[in-house]
Amino acid sequence: MIYDIRHVTTYSYESPVSFARCTLRLEPKSGDGQELISHSVEIRPRPADRTARRDFFGILTESVVIEVAHRNLRIDSRSRVSVSRQPPARDAFSPPWEGIRDIAFEATSLGPSSPVGYVFASPLVPVLRAVSAYAASSFAPGVGILAGAIDLMHRIRTEFRYDPKATVISTPLKEVFDNRHGVCQDFAHVMIAGLRGLGLPAAYVSGYLRTIPPPGQPRLQGADATHAWVSLWCGAELGWVGLDPTNDLLVANDHIVLAVGRDFSDVSPVDGIIVGSPKQKLGVAVDVLLVE
Repeated sequence: MIYDIRHVTTYSYESPVSFARCTLRLEPKSGDGQELISHSVEIRPRPADRTARRDFFGILTESVVIEVAHRNLRIDSRSRVSVSRQPPARDAFSPPWEGIRDIAFEATSLGPSSPVGYVFASPLVPVLRAVSAYAASSFAPGVGILAGAIDLMHRIRTEFRYDPKATVISTPLKEVFDNRHGVCQDFAHVMIAGLRGLGLPAAYVSGYLRTIPPPGQPRLQGADATHAWVSLWCGAELGWVGLDPTNDLLVANDHIVLAVGRDFSDVSPVDGIIVGSPKQKLGVAVDVLLVE
């Protein structure tokens, strides 16, 4: 499948901003069944400087400096991506989760795809006893890692309420878990915290969902903005498997990967600092269109 993606981020300021420095992570990832065909980002007002580098996770990270006074900032990202991936069947055999836990801790590589980098707490995903206990209910002794993860994903989908007004990205994980509501980023963080609490390697994935579902299928939650899900290392044979707890889905061709990290703080599409205005209004619009 080939998708055209448009991701427009706008900032409106109460008073003029004299200086802005932004970090952009807007180039979709290539690899694991996905290929980037083209990508461009238009910024208004025009930046005085733009520099790009690959970070530890392989994400193209662009630093943008704007030195002219402005009341509005518009970042217009356009990408074309080819996606062809086949997830495992929901009832596929997988090794017992305890074995995967032990293998992950024995990893000799510290590279971005090594499972050992995703078993510890990270800035937005602390390991909490209550969350670990919640996840443990899906992982009885000897249960296959994929079966346990699917069960945990299903429980989050049915026991947590999707509510875009309930949280912001800075809402603590404990509050999300205690109140059982939030959005895709929250549900991904909860699932990751539970898996890591059991010693299992789980990564945070940001990306997009197909906006228009196939005929007869319900519209997926989170399709109007960037989406988030979980990637779990299930051993050398299965590798990294994507799980979407917001929609109770194994990740296939309706999901387009933007970036992978430990949590949202590693992959935020746009962040930065400004000088001048005490208040701002953020707008994000995403369109994902199937080309062929």
